[in-house]
Amino acid sequence: MASTFWGFCLVAFSFTSSASATTYQLTVQLAGTSTGTVVSTPAAINCSPTCTAAIPAGTVVSLKATPKSGALFAGWSGACRGTGPCKLTMNSDQSATATFNLNQTSKVLNHIIFMAQENRSLDHYFGALRAYWRANKFADISFDGLPQFNPTSGAAPLYGPPPTNPGCDPAYPVPSDCTIDGASPQIASFHLLTQCIENPSPSWNESHVDWNQANPLSASALLDGYVWTNAHDSRNMNPSFNDTDGKRAMGYYDSGDLNYYYFMASDYATSDRWFSPEMSRTGPNREYLMAATSQGEGYPLGTNSHDSSLLTATTIFQELEAAGVSWKIYVNTTNTSCSSNPTPQCLLGLSYMQNFQWGQSIPNSYPNNLATMSQYASDLQNGTLPQVALIEPAGSAGLDEHGSDSDQYPINIQLGANYVSSLVNQLMASSSWKDSAFILTFDEFGGLYDHVAPKPAVSPDGIPPQDLQPNDVCTNSTGPTCDFTYTGYRVPMIVVSPYAKKHYVSHTVMDYTAILKFIETRFSLPPLTKRDAAQKGMAEFFNFNLPPWMTPPTPPKQSTSGACYLNALP
Repeated sequence: MASTFWGFCLVAFSFTSSASATTYQLTVQLAGTSTGTVVSTPAAINCSPTCTAAIPAGTVVSLKATPKSGALFAGWSGACRGTGPCKLTMNSDQSATATFNLNQTSKVLNHIIFMAQENRSLDHYFGALRAYWRANKFADISFDGLPQFNPTSGAAPLYGPPPTNPGCDPAYPVPSDCTIDGASPQIASFHLLTQCIENPSPSWNESHVDWNQANPLSASALLDGYVWTNAHDSRNMNPSFNDTDGKRAMGYYDSGDLNYYYFMASDYATSDRWFSPEMSRTGPNREYLMAATSQGEGYPLGTNSHDSSLLTATTIFQELEAAGVSWKIYVNTTNTSCSSNPTPQCLLGLSYMQNFQWGQSIPNSYPNNLATMSQYASDLQNGTLPQVALIEPAGSAGLDEHGSDSDQYPINIQLGANYVSSLVNQLMASSSWKDSAFILTFDEFGGLYDHVAPKPAVSPDGIPPQDLQPNDVCTNSTGPTCDFTYTGYRVPMIVVSPYAKKHYVSHTVMDYTAILKFIETRFSLPPLTKRDAAQKGMAEFFNFNLPPWMTPPTPPKQSTSGACYLNALP
């Protein structure tokens, strides 16, 4: 249903003697991209597009503006202002203009770009967002981050102590496994000083143990297993990680570390109920990003003998191609064999589209739809950006913000955030900015603490887990989180667009297949699965009628000077 706004203008006169028979001319005009009607009380004005009436002096006139179907009342100008009641003293002829505009939708967007970086939870990255708002004079609005950064009064949620997770009983050091018992210390949420951390695990088993450490199949989400899973994996690595007590799971960053992201999430639109689609790791979650399903995959494709076949699910790019909507997948070739010879077949190997049967046809049938990041820059410069674009993470370049797998090649989140800033800033400076939306998110939570549990979700296609191993959670018994009827954990997201609402936080539960729903809505495509069909629309992130950011703000340069080490924490 189109939004409807009613406008009223009260035109007031000081009463004079009726013997004078003084009248004033009241003129009403209609303007804008649509139309409506304006009528007065007492009856004198009933106009479209212009009408004039002689009003006796001293008469109080009420004007009512009514938009036609599919339009909205944008406001008064002239003798009346704003969209609400307006009082004027008529001591001369007066005129007022009522502006009616078409109720704009996502159809105003001609370019939707989406990108998922790697393995970060919402609390881990944006938990301190409200503290940033206080320091930088943003209005305090509700945002469900880490409770220790919330104010003591105002918008809920309010201040709470730093959350904790039970840690390893020190009586069981390495090489023993992490033991949670009555002697376990409580590991509290803390600020990480290093921009590099050893890789926590978001895999199927770990994600389910994070839900409830003692009983992963329980319906009760205690969210008490983050430290144990990090410690367990660290102790079982060969060689073991430095952080054998798993404390890194409780670490967070703030605006001093991620100053670009904090600025953009505060000026533009974000969410505190935005989830990855599945309680598992990168591979299957990215399959949801392209097809709204992993077709029963809990592990990355090819991890074991049960999941070696390519996925047959229809992807968003198939639908776009069939509908004649232009699209591209951009990949970063740095430190890859494709850098010197970026053939379409080589570029496909840098995209998760290689996991789909249809994806294998792209190099031969649609070779120009796989492109390098230099082509992204050229497309922005030349005005040839496609209608839909996916930017794959720059993993080989170490710019995907993933956790670090070795001391030799630590991954610095500030370098990744700086890389993202270059992509967004190029868009904001281009001719394509005026009708674009850039949606940034993260593919899953990375095994890092978040205080909000995954939410119930619709199974995309009714396919149960296909590739679980003999001792995996959900293999021999079942529970509510076993059959793809829950989301994954919360992840950060930012919507950057001239139409993105200013300083806006969505509290609507969505997983990031909502991006697919948004594309489908904009280009009149059918849903891919029951999962994306069930997503709420993303229109709430935008003001399509009054775009706030046609002239974008000037963001800060992302800091890259933070320390990067893996052998210590606070």
